[in-house]
Amino acid sequence: MEKAVVTVMGDDKVGIVAGITKILADHKCNILDISQTLTQGIFAMILVIELPEALDLLMLRDQLEEAGKKLGVKVVLQHADIFQFMHRI
Repeated sequence: MEKAVVTVMGDDKVGIVAGITKILADHKCNILDISQTLTQGIFAMILVIELPEALDLLMLRDQLEEAGKKLGVKVVLQHADIFQFMHRI
């Protein structure tokens, strides 16, 4: 299975984790690692997920972005290979 990275950032409020992880669960994505922090009211979360083989990554991205808009946060979904390439030193 392939991996992806989901990043979430914005003002803290109730329901962010639930809203994002529900979409992942609905699409049978397995959360391999999750990190979240809250600094002076700013919420940040990074999830490493395992993608089911038949999942349309662009459709998942669109759903996560839409949920993020409703929750007032920015959500970015990237294939793990792209994420690692873009963030290496």
